[in-house]
Amino acid sequence: MHHLKHRTRQHRWRNVSAPITCILGVMSCGAFVLCLLLLFYGTVWGQNTSSIPEEAPFPWHITADELSFDETHQVYIATGNVVISKMDKQITADRVQFDHKKMEALATGHVVMSVDRDLIRADSLQINLETEKGALHNGSVFLRQENFHIRGNEIVKTGKDSYHVDKAGLTTCDGENPAWKITGRNLNVTIEGYGYANHAVFWIKNIPVFYTPFIAFPVKSKRQTGLLPPQIGSSSRKGIEYHQPLFWAINDSLDATLYDHYMSRRGNKLGAEFRYITSPLTKGSIMMDYLDDDKVDNDADGNHDWGYDDEPDEDVLRTNRNRYWFRMKHDQALPRGFLAMTDLDVVSDQDYLKEFQSGYTGYNDTEDYYNDEFNRDIDDYNDPIRLNRLNISRNWSTFNLNAEFRWYDDVISRQQGDPDATVQRLPFIQLNASKQQLGSSLLYGSMTNEYTYFYRENSDTRNRVTRDHRIDVHPRIYLPLSWQNYFMLEPSMGFRGTYWWVMDHEGPDDDTDKDKTKHRELMDYQLDLSTEIYNILNTGGDRIDRYKHTIGPRIVYTYIPEEDQSTYPDFDAMDRIGKQNRLTYSLTNLLTYRSKLKKKKSEAEKTSDPEYRYQRVLRLYLEQSYNLSTVDEDDLTAWEYKETRKSFSPLFGRVELTPGKYIFLEADAEWSTYEDALITRNFSTTLRDRRGDRLSVEHRYRQKIADIDEVGLKSAYAKLLISMTEALSFTAEYEKDLTKDNHLLTSIGALYKAQCWSFQLTYTREEGDDRYDFMIGFRGLGNIESDF
Repeated sequence: MHHLKHRTRQHRWRNVSAPITCILGVMSCGAFVLCLLLLFYGTVWGQNTSSIPEEAPFPWHITADELSFDETHQVYIATGNVVISKMDKQITADRVQFDHKKMEALATGHVVMSVDRDLIRADSLQINLETEKGALHNGSVFLRQENFHIRGNEIVKTGKDSYHVDKAGLTTCDGENPAWKITGRNLNVTIEGYGYANHAVFWIKNIPVFYTPFIAFPVKSKRQTGLLPPQIGSSSRKGIEYHQPLFWAINDSLDATLYDHYMSRRGNKLGAEFRYITSPLTKGSIMMDYLDDDKVDNDADGNHDWGYDDEPDEDVLRTNRNRYWFRMKHDQALPRGFLAMTDLDVVSDQDYLKEFQSGYTGYNDTEDYYNDEFNRDIDDYNDPIRLNRLNISRNWSTFNLNAEFRWYDDVISRQQGDPDATVQRLPFIQLNASKQQLGSSLLYGSMTNEYTYFYRENSDTRNRVTRDHRIDVHPRIYLPLSWQNYFMLEPSMGFRGTYWWVMDHEGPDDDTDKDKTKHRELMDYQLDLSTEIYNILNTGGDRIDRYKHTIGPRIVYTYIPEEDQSTYPDFDAMDRIGKQNRLTYSLTNLLTYRSKLKKKKSEAEKTSDPEYRYQRVLRLYLEQSYNLSTVDEDDLTAWEYKETRKSFSPLFGRVELTPGKYIFLEADAEWSTYEDALITRNFSTTLRDRRGDRLSVEHRYRQKIADIDEVGLKSAYAKLLISMTEALSFTAEYEKDLTKDNHLLTSIGALYKAQCWSFQLTYTREEGDDRYDFMIGFRGLGNIESDF
């Protein structure tokens, strides 16, 4: 059976506590075996020791300095360094007395009981082996998983997995003077259940800070039904907020979480999430939120109190009150090695995901969860066109099949009731063959095949096909040649056959293009010449003993003849494959070093051969193309004609630098030889140190092209983490749109993390919203958080 794991999201209280495993019953069993040892086995080798067989496959082992039988009281007594053990269970004490008739054991003096890594300590312990009930005097229970310490003068074991303490203390802090603790009367604890106490007081050091007549807390390591901690906050848009989740552990393979998000200014947003898993390759998650919003965005003068000013279309207002977000991801293992994946993403309006980015059911938590669990993301929160798809795939050694139904949901068009001109692919199917040798010949071959059914409910006024079948077949033949391992020359030739079946074509008073097939045949040719030159430098260093520098020049010539394609349907780039007569040349530089690995002493004794680690330090790539074709000014705009007359493409360069394990740098840029300027440039770097400090910086730039209304881009982003000590760290994050001089994100925070508690305070300003977040975490109990 496959089990679901706890879903741990950012800002979620982990309501998991280590189980208090029942181990007191081990004492009486050990004493009983000790009596049998006295009667039957009594072997002494400086110390009384033996093994007692029982019905279980593993016997108890008992050792003691002295063993005796008290005929008056009919009990067996072991004294001096008494040790009773069985598998991962062990009891030690100064003295153990066992009544085999009543099956009761009494251990006194430095009593220590351990099961796995959990411990119970007491001055004395009395326990019944059969009922596993007993009492500890002046004892404590330690559960290592969440570091729980439970203390009390008298701890009564009321059952196999339950305890009662009249006057109890609870903490996850080590030491005699804990940083925090909970004290209370009539504490009752059930393993894999809850703990309950009356008149509970929460202490920080020796100062009482909170009193409640009743408290309940989880004592669990398994998923169980119960309330999760709420999120509480206040904002100008939503008013006072209270977000309460309820977790429902249906079974080991299915669970659900229900959400009630109260907002004093907007109403109640209800949510539900269902998760399931039946095998490693079959699992899924379904989420749904609904809000009957008290506010709408209906102010047409641009003052959007309940909308956003950065809409894709500034005239679009959110006038709906019924708001929702349904999302789903599902993976399904099919027979014969096929896999199916389903992604659904339907949102009520273009503002919903902007407004609900944070929180239990917000966009950020959903995106993180889908990336972690399904390795698939979702469209960005401000994207008004959402992808929904069903994918079926199968991989073989040399072939792969990929079939997918894609539906793009235009949220704005649907919400406004406008015609939807989004092109849908229902479905597209790809069957590809990777490059492989053709029999025993010198030739290699590959093939890409695709079938697509295009569908569009409504079209614009530019004579566009609304329904269309397209089949594209593209085989390719290669002849790899080499000259004494100095040069690699690979000529190749491809044939592309594209076939359309036009079912419907919109046009004013035009019936000639209806129900007609079209076809296109194109040849493409390529000549690939490359070589590789390298040099190895032996440094003789103790750590790095060798560098390797590799230079890889490459020249690729591509030719596709010109063909008039104006009568073909036009849905994507495959429908318009233009003429190419191009020479592309590139240069790759690689620098790699070899370092010796340090071996452990035990491994070094086995072999004297050194082991090495290889690390790439530098990769520098340069590429440019030269267009050998002449262009015709007909059917081209002035800007297109000017661009196509430029024989040389922009020079593209990319560098990746990793001089050490604490620094990484990457940058790329395009430089126009005609404008003598950079068209694009992108830069990012990450710096780290041994202490855990980290700095990440990014810069993006793209030139604005007014002739085709292409928007320019110029932005900067930085994130900083400083670990002042092992406990104290500071964070800062900043993002700015340099083109519009707009501050997109400003955040600064501090985190203090002690052994059993933590405190975090963060200020964030994003999209005109100021927010202060604080979180207090207590190990084993979870996090208490709020935002204002």
